[in-house]
Amino acid sequence: MGRKGSMTEYTINSSYLDEEMTLKVYTPENFSPLYKYHFCIMQDGNDYFQLGRAATLSDELHGEGKIENTIFIGIHYRDKYDRQDKYHPDGKKQAEYVNFLIREVVPFLDEELPGYHMGSGRTLVGDSLAGTVSFMTAVKFPNVFGNVIMQSPYVDEHVFEVIKSSKDMSSLTIYHTIGDQEYDVETTEGARKNFLQPNRDLNNYLTGRPCSYTFHELEGDHTWGTWQKDFKRALLTIFGE
Repeated sequence: MGRKGSMTEYTINSSYLDEEMTLKVYTPENFSPLYKYHFCIMQDGNDYFQLGRAATLSDELHGEGKIENTIFIGIHYRDKYDRQDKYHPDGKKQAEYVNFLIREVVPFLDEELPGYHMGSGRTLVGDSLAGTVSFMTAVKFPNVFGNVIMQSPYVDEHVFEVIKSSKDMSSLTIYHTIGDQEYDVETTEGARKNFLQPNRDLNNYLTGRPCSYTFHELEGDHTWGTWQKDFKRALLTIFGE
């Protein structure tokens, strides 16, 4: 069955990352520049389109009138080492990647597409390390990105330092999940780490903060089998009519 929406690829020659970055943009059926749209900006973009079924869910949820007008934007990585550099809290390119998101992606989207031009109209999405960089970016820049979907994010002391130094998270809407079997996850560098307990700790911390916060502990492990099943609920939580 064919797609109801349309996929377009754009490129940004990033001065911060010193490379050409591709944005895959999926607009819903009946897209019109006369309307305004929410921007759903997905790290691990190819994975969210292929494994997370983002375009299929867009077709379904828009077709049923269950979500507000939303454009899905996917940004991908070159390989697992490039992903580590850009997404990890201590990655050597994480600061540059965040600058790329704020100072290159957002102005580009605001110029090319009919968005709301405010934080509440932009959502960052990611799984694992991609969820980490999405969360850290929104916490640091809540006026630019007002919403976060993070599925099984990697959480360490650096992440806690960022949220503890945040002056005001009241404008943020956060959707957060972790699987109950994520206590022995193999990371990019080959180490095995417990993702479950740090995410429970993060949940305990965020539950007491003045922000809109949704948390689910899922039955599942650190794979797309778990995240894909949950992604529809995530989209309904953030973009639901």
